[in-house]
This record gives sequence, structure tokens and C-alpha cells, in this order.
Amino acid sequence: MILRILLVGAALALGVSAAAAAIVEEVTTLAVDIDVAGKPRLKQPITVTIFRDDARAKAPFLVLNHGRAGRADEREKLGRSRYPGNAKYFVERGFAVFIPTRIGYGVTGGPDLEDSGRCDARDFAPAFAAAAQQVLAVVRHAKSRPYVDARHGVLVGQSFGGATALAVAARNEPGVMAAINFSGGSGGRPKAHPGAPCSDDRLAATLASYAKAKVPTLWLYSQNDQYWGARLPKLWFDGFVRNGGRGRFVALPPSGEDGHSSFSRNVKAWRPSVEAFLREIGMAVR
Repeated sequence: MILRILLVGAALALGVSAAAAAIVEEVTTLAVDIDVAGKPRLKQPITVTIFRDDARAKAPFLVLNHGRAGRADEREKLGRSRYPGNAKYFVERGFAVFIPTRIGYGVTGGPDLEDSGRCDARDFAPAFAAAAQQVLAVVRHAKSRPYVDARHGVLVGQSFGGATALAVAARNEPGVMAAINFSGGSGGRPKAHPGAPCSDDRLAATLASYAKAKVPTLWLYSQNDQYWGARLPKLWFDGFVRNGGRGRFVALPPSGEDGHSSFSRNVKAWRPSVEAFLREIGMAVR
């Protein structure tokens, strides 16, 4: 099933000219097969939202990954992951954007495959692997589309999705040129224990294991991120680099009371770093 929605009106409301407003939103389903040690074997369709400029013959692809809510009712309320403002931003810079709603969330539904266990003994790798298998299926689907340049793609993710982008990059899928990690991690406790996530040492080890990725990575964390604090993300990044990973760390300025959502709420702060990174890896930014 594919639903196509023309977003000309929304673009005009943002002050974009009609000639530049040919952004189409499509919704499709994609069958995935999850086979991760410690998780139930599962075959299930996931919902994928696609934003693209249908006037472009070939566009590089970008897979954008959502975060993880702590409670089941919040994960259900996600509905269909869209990030419309961010997606339009990347489409305007030349990308076809693919946004999966992973298993256990919103319209996709299904069991929670991303539970990593009790706070003092989190097992993060299987949770990220379950997400990564879904994202990898989306990458391969994206590369099969006639309007996509399969040789040039970028992984982007926020929070749990940021760490997932690193996990997928570590699989070195052909065509994936880079990964951009916004506030990546898991196990945050922003209200009860701000800046002190569960099993942060285990998370550090898991993120360091993704250094097998051969592509460059960009890590962006706000200085007032209430999930991780200012200190831990830099330690995680340093461990990734010591393990052989290629990357750049950017400390974003504080944003509101909690900078964890800077990806959506403080775009002006990260645009220069992201656009410079994309140029450096040979992705032209329009």
C-alpha cells in the first residue's frame, strides 16, 4: 500500500516558491525479518514514510531513525514517524528521505524488541541490532527505488535512533557513505536522574564496538542534554575513536530546559556542522 500526499501547500506556507515545492510524501509497508540472539524471531511489516522531490530523476537517499519512548503507551502514541520539518529540510538539500516506524511503535505495532533489561545490567547490543536489521531493510529498499542514487546514502538518527544509525553503519552496507548521530544512546532517566543514564559503561562499550564502520560519522550532543549530560557523550565518542572509528564530535549549545531534542527544536545550531560534514564526504548540499 502506498499513500501519496503532495505537500505544495505546506511548502508555500513556509515561504517556498511553488516551483521549488514539489515535495511528495508517500507511505508504504516493508516486510522485515528480525533474527537477533536473545530476541524472538519475527517476521512483520513495518511502515515507512518517504519524503522526496518527485522532479528529481536521481537523489541520494537518507534514512532517518526515531528515538525510543520509555513507556509502552508513549511508544504506541508515536503513530507514524514523520519528522516533517526535518524531512523537508533534507529533501530541499537534495535527498530522498526514508523514515521507518520500527516494530513496537505506533502504526507498525508488535512486541518491544528494544527492551535492554534492568537498569543496572542493560544489554544494549541486541536491542540496537533488532532496530538495525529493520533499518538495513529500509536502506536496501531505498536503493531499489528508481528515483534513488543507490551509491550515495546517509544514515541519520535521534536518541535511540542515533545509536541505531551507528549500529547500521558498522555493517558497512554498500552505498552508505556516512552516519549522523543526534543525541544517540539508550537508558536515559531525564526526570529521576538527569545526566545519569542506566548502565552507561555498558553503553560506552556497545557504541565503541560500532567502530568497525568504515564510513565517517558525526556525533552531535547538546550541552544540556538531560538524558546523558555533557560529559558522557564525549567519553562515548572518545572510546569509539580509540577503537578505530572515524568521527567528529560537536557540542551543541544548550536548548531550552533539555537539549536532548535539539534535532527537531534547535535546527539552526546544528545546520552548519551537518552541511559542512555532508560537503566533506562529497554529498552536494543544495
